[in-house]
Amino acid sequence: MKRIGVFTSGGDAPGMNACIRAVVRTALYHGIEVYGIMRGYSGMIKGEIVRLDTTSVANIVQRGGTILKSARSQKFMTKEGRQQAFDQLVNHKIEGLVAIGGNGTFTGAMKFEEEFGIPTVGAPGTIDNDLYGTDYTIGYDTAVNTALDAIDKIRDTADSHDRAFFVEVMGRDSGYIAIPCAIGGGAEIVLVPEQQQSIDTVIETLQTARKRQKSSFLIIVAEGDEEGNATIIANKVKEAIPEMDARVTVIGHIQRGGAPSAADRLLASQIGIAAVEGLVNGMRNVMAGIVDRKLVYTPFHDTIYKKKLINQGFMRMVEILSV
Repeated sequence: MKRIGVFTSGGDAPGMNACIRAVVRTALYHGIEVYGIMRGYSGMIKGEIVRLDTTSVANIVQRGGTILKSARSQKFMTKEGRQQAFDQLVNHKIEGLVAIGGNGTFTGAMKFEEEFGIPTVGAPGTIDNDLYGTDYTIGYDTAVNTALDAIDKIRDTADSHDRAFFVEVMGRDSGYIAIPCAIGGGAEIVLVPEQQQSIDTVIETLQTARKRQKSSFLIIVAEGDEEGNATIIANKVKEAIPEMDARVTVIGHIQRGGAPSAADRLLASQIGIAAVEGLVNGMRNVMAGIVDRKLVYTPFHDTIYKKKLINQGFMRMVEILSV
């Protein structure tokens, strides 16, 4: 393999730049030319492809976002769009790909390889930490610390005014951000998509705490919880407990931004190296990840379709520590 491409796709995550840097420098270390594909599959279709060298990735390891930009592409979901993307790769003599992203990115890469034979190794770049085949994804640690910093500040005002704050964190299909934020932030309740918890249970928990003379509360809600978002849940609780002074805070997209943590920089660098060396060793349709501190390669099919379960022990910790 003489020439590879690297791209970022889907939602951005802190540490993506560190991974790009590792991919570029590992490729050069092995004597391979590397090209950056701008704006994910959309840029691949349009031929937005640029040569990268060691200078291209200097001074980016500490930067959030992605220098290659990211975009979603409806056109790549069509056979015609994938054909155009393949033609662009052929024109640039690109023989393999490193895809930094999540489920949607890997689904597209798997389909692309099946149709056109372009080998791809994935790097798990998503703050949600919901990909099977790795203990942690690039950007997750930073996102949790960003959310927790905001939650600490919210806790101060909740305590000052004897209020209940319903804090919504990201996690459309995953409670991986919400749970450590609940434990680290001293929350009374956490609501996540993976585990159904009724509004009645939430109300009962809050009423019991009020009887113990507790006056301020912190409820962490993953945005994809079955009962609804933080605003919906807060309104239902206020209907049941009118005397409760409740506020809602949606932390939002600040969780995606900012300089990556040391843990994310290290993880991104490990996985970037592993992705390139996976291609060099003939791997295809796999994601590089770290499980039990060991490098593993998981087939895209498993990464996409197998469920990464939440740690029930952590859920029990929230219950115990809220007493």
